[in-house]
Amino acid sequence: MKVFNDVLTDPVYTKSDKSDPAFQKFLKSMIRDERDLPFLYLTIELTLTLLPLAILLFLPVPAWIWWTAAAAFTFLNNFRYKGSFGLMLHCTSHRVLFEKKYQLLNHYLPWVIGPLFGQTPETYYSHHIGMHHPENNMPDDDSCTMPFQRDSFRGFSRYLGSFFFTGIVHLAMYFIKKNRKKLLIRSVRGEILYILMCIGLSFVNFPATLVVFILPFVISRIVMMLGNWAQHAFICAENPDNSYKNSITCINTKYNHLCWNDGYHISHHLKPSMHWTEHPLYFRKTLHEYIENEAIVFDGIHFLHVWLWLMTKRYDLLAKHYVNIGNRFSSDEEVIAFLKQRTKKIDLATIPAANVTVA
Repeated sequence: MKVFNDVLTDPVYTKSDKSDPAFQKFLKSMIRDERDLPFLYLTIELTLTLLPLAILLFLPVPAWIWWTAAAAFTFLNNFRYKGSFGLMLHCTSHRVLFEKKYQLLNHYLPWVIGPLFGQTPETYYSHHIGMHHPENNMPDDDSCTMPFQRDSFRGFSRYLGSFFFTGIVHLAMYFIKKNRKKLLIRSVRGEILYILMCIGLSFVNFPATLVVFILPFVISRIVMMLGNWAQHAFICAENPDNSYKNSITCINTKYNHLCWNDGYHISHHLKPSMHWTEHPLYFRKTLHEYIENEAIVFDGIHFLHVWLWLMTKRYDLLAKHYVNIGNRFSSDEEVIAFLKQRTKKIDLATIPAANVTVA
């Protein structure tokens, strides 16, 4: 167990006293919130690296150049930029990036850069903003983790398979049920266009299409579901819609620097539009609510650790990084028993339909 000593190393925003260079002033004038300037720098970086490599792979170049470009694209896509881009897309889905007069540029990430990471245009937005947050991991949420044993690889495999092969169908059915036609069109349109693009480009250059679009698509779907599983693995069966009790928070981890404080998943569900730089301060300010609601907080690890240690049932490692806020537990054994109770499969039939309160 760890004790929270009021030290947080995760990124927050500090306004500089120095005057901005002309180029930086121009970039800031384009966006709605100057705290999102790192998103513009990352977007420019991706435009100057991944996009040229993707184009190069479709050109008739010598084999050694093609394989070098393929290796570089795959490495940068999956090991350098995957998390940073994915969570930038997440943040800009919640908070529009560009000012109104540059509104067209708000389509650049989901429609131009996103497909290079296997993100079908606007499907992520529709799923995450249109369904996941309103439903908050409850039964109507297609990505709900409750009906699975959440420390079971077999359970995760069923969860992943359902989302991978029928996710878009279930999402469409959800929007039909809720009569949300715009989100229905946006989600299905993006998915179908991406698939048709992959089919068409496969006839032009299958190896390039495989590297640039198909493999990133497969990997992104796996990573997204892996992350959501870990974020919503520990659930209180008596109060499953309480965001303090159906999600977790990961503090003091390098992941939060690379992925825009994504570890603060509890506060993100409590306040979805909160700016990513505000989460550490909000956590410290509202710590008493985390204590009162028996929230699960880990220090020094992130969601990939949580997922892996659940799959291998290494509750000892989870307990080692568990933050004992409120001094609730006196031993790692007590923490382990508590965590195991929170990962048990929940019968959705026992969840009242009207049980939709958030602490």
